[in-house]
Amino acid sequence: MARRPKRARKPAAPRRRTLFSALAGAARGPAQQRLDLRRCEQFLLHEARLLDDGKFDDWLALFTPEAWYWVPSEPDQADPYETVSLIYDDRRLLETRVRRLSSPRMYSQEPRSRTSRIVTNVTIEETGPLPGLPRARGREGSGCVVRSKFMMIEFRREQQRLFGGTVLHHLVQSGGRIMIAWKRVNLVNCDAPLDGITVPF
Repeated sequence: MARRPKRARKPAAPRRRTLFSALAGAARGPAQQRLDLRRCEQFLLHEARLLDDGKFDDWLALFTPEAWYWVPSEPDQADPYETVSLIYDDRRLLETRVRRLSSPRMYSQEPRSRTSRIVTNVTIEETGPLPGLPRARGREGSGCVVRSKFMMIEFRREQQRLFGGTVLHHLVQSGGRIMIAWKRVNLVNCDAPLDGITVPF
């Protein structure tokens, strides 16, 4: 008696688990890059270039909605509430500062300052808030605290000023972008008599 020919096997259907896993991965998109030293350093150089080029609106866009920007008036100043600061701006005050810098009627910037910034000695410190820094009012989010040294030359009306010190940035990632949750600028001569400071460090 003749044998019946064997039927060809149908290809196995993909497992639901594998299919759903692939769909979930596509929905999540590419993995977010880690905040390593190279990316942080490139970000600080980008920030310095925006300020030197006078692109203050673009600089403001680097800050999160809950960000603050602080320039203490004393070495190792613990907080900006008990002692007056050279600058202490939340995001709303930062927006006001940038609007003033963009105004042609700002006498202290007529003519405009020409600046040149150097950023160096960039290191990644511990994550989260550091001792001697006030906590942000909102959630600080994940990220890292980056420490750097800076020097800024400002030239205006035939006078040149030199500023230098240590900067601490709390950098976070949002929507694939690096952003500033807070920034503290510790000037070497923060407790010395200083003329009006209008251009951000």
